[in-house]
Formats: sequence, structure tokens, C-alpha cells
Amino acid sequence: MAVPNAVVNQRGSERLRLGHPWIYRSDVVKVHGEAGAIVRVSDARGRFLGSAFYSDRSQISLRLVSRDDAPIDRAFFTERLLAAARYRKQVVSDTDCFRLCYGESDQIPALVVDRYGDYLSIQTLSQTADRQKGLLVEILQELFAPKGIIERNDPRVRLLEGLEQKVSVLAGTVPEKIIARENDIQFHYDLFHGQKTGSFLDQRENHRAARQFACGEVLDCFCFGGGFSLTLASAATSKVEGVDMSAAAIATARENQALNGSPLVEFREANVFDLLKKNDEIGRRFDMVVLDPPAFAKNRDSLDAAIRGYKEINLRAIKILKPGGYLVTCSCSHHLPEATFLQLIAEAATDAKRSVTIVERRTQAMDHPILLTMPETHYLKCMILRVLA
Repeated sequence: MAVPNAVVNQRGSERLRLGHPWIYRSDVVKVHGEAGAIVRVSDARGRFLGSAFYSDRSQISLRLVSRDDAPIDRAFFTERLLAAARYRKQVVSDTDCFRLCYGESDQIPALVVDRYGDYLSIQTLSQTADRQKGLLVEILQELFAPKGIIERNDPRVRLLEGLEQKVSVLAGTVPEKIIARENDIQFHYDLFHGQKTGSFLDQRENHRAARQFACGEVLDCFCFGGGFSLTLASAATSKVEGVDMSAAAIATARENQALNGSPLVEFREANVFDLLKKNDEIGRRFDMVVLDPPAFAKNRDSLDAAIRGYKEINLRAIKILKPGGYLVTCSCSHHLPEATFLQLIAEAATDAKRSVTIVERRTQAMDHPILLTMPETHYLKCMILRVLA
């Protein structure tokens, strides 16, 4: 039987040479292999470039999985997952919920594996990753012995691969809700209906970093399940006010508060844009403001509107900070570069007539590693700033 193979043009070959693992359909000359196959990739002169996951539907036609001329089999995936786990042992602490595998950054394209205590939640986001799902689940069971594995295969990106959106238990049992620790604080997680694979795990280290500067009165905007609020409560000397416009988010945040007994925290439902403006108008001031909004820029076409939105909330936040107060401001929009994010914050500070210094420039947690040659893996920006006067 012929080995599945693909030939790419010079632009595709050069893209691989520069370290990006994706080859777009327009740069694929020909493919011999069925949808979801693992194919040998070569250039027009027949030179071997690596092995890749092949999709016959997505614009991302090939996702490089290895540059070595070796079988992509059970032993291969086992070693890649073991390597990912060894790295997490080095960088993850004070938590039992973290990202175990981050796709291309862990050299298993389109595979996400998150650990929530004794349970694993996975996503297989390409045709090949989905085709290998059964094998991957077997390996995950052997290596980590979870009580249950659930697939959260409901992201819209699967539709681009011609895959259905679905949520189902793949192994063991998974309860409706579980409790797990982040920074030694307990949180409820809903692996069936929660965001992403159950929740957002990428801010864990930023929660901890912000706690170092928390004092006095804190306003946590877009608080979601209370990650920043409950982490900062142990350091704040006055009230922590968590605000979100989602009633469901506030309900979850209050459940998490009850788990930890945090009397200084108050959660309430409100529109953050309106609340920031009102606090400015009535002269209410805070020692720390946290801005952790959802992605304003879902695509390149929405970037200009997103920049205006980010600038407005940062302007309002800077204006209501006391001298010496701290702003923790985030963007999870991949399409908004860090340089642009810093520029709009600087413009907001200028418009507010405040002097602001950078205390820390941060990104996603280390269990979400950034592949240096793949900008798509770097999406979260988190700045800790101090207002001087």
C-alpha cells in the first residue's frame, strides 16, 4: 500500500523551513491520502520535509507533526504526551487544574488536553487529531489514570474541518460539576458546559502575580467565575468588588466564594462600560482595577472596533485609580499585537492625564507554551501597571 504523501510548493517549503508548522491549501501541489491521514511531506524535488496531519476541508491543509523520518504511531504519541507532562511538572504548582497538552506547542497538532483534578477534558480540532482520538484516549488512560475523560469538541473551528460539534464522555465517568484547586483556592468547574474545556486556565499565574500588588479596595471587571477576585481577596485590605454582565458568571462566582469563605468579596451583575463611567462621574476611586474582558477582536475585520473598546475601558480604569494604584489589564485577542495593546494603553493614560509605569509585562500561563515560530500560539497579554499621580 502506498504511503500517504503530499507535495508542497516553494512557499510552503520555505514556511516549514522558517519554523511555522502550518501549510495552507494554496501551497499544496498534490496529496495522495484520505482525509485525516498522516502524510509524508516533500518539496517539488522530492526532498523529505516531515510528517503532517492532512485535512481535505480546512484552509490549513497540513499541520506538521514531526521533522524526523520515523513512524507516527502509538510510541510516538506516548513519548510526546510524556514530554508534555514532564514539562508541566516543572512549571505547574499549587494547582490541580492545568493544560497538559497545547497542540502545536507540544508537537501534537490540534490536540488540547486540560486536567481538572482527577478528570481530563480534551479537544481534537482537526480531521487527523479526531481520527487519532481513540488511540490518544487509550494513551491518556495508561499514562495518567484519570477517573474520566470528556471531549469538549464543541468549538466552531471543527466545522471548518467538516467535523461535528459534540460533547461526550469518552472514558470512565465525569460528574456534572467538579471542585479543583487553582493557587490553592477552590473553584467549581463544569466540564460539560463551561467555557473552553470547562473554564479558562490561562490566567492562573497572572492571578497570583496580581495578588502581590493588591491592597485597599479592588474592582475586578469582567470577573467571570471570580478567579482574580478570590485570589486578590487574601491580600486586599478592604472590599473586592467583582463585576460581570453575565448572570450565570456571577452565580458561578458566588458559588466559588462560598467554597472559600471570602467575606471581603462582593459579586454583582453590571455592564462594565457603564459602571466604569459612573464611578468616574461620582468620584469613586480604587487601589486596584482589573480588566479581563472577553476577546474584543474575534477576527482582523473587528480589530479597529476592538481597539476603541480596549482604549475606552483602560481610559476609564486609569481615571478611577488612586495615585499609586495598580491596573491589571488583559487582552486575549490574538489579532491584537502586544505593541498595539501597549500603545492604546499609553494613549488612554495620556488622555486621562495620568503618569503610568509598567510593573510587569505578562502573558498566558507557562502550561500554555508559546511556540516561537508560530505567533498564533501567543494570544494573551497581561500588563500590571502603576499610576504615579
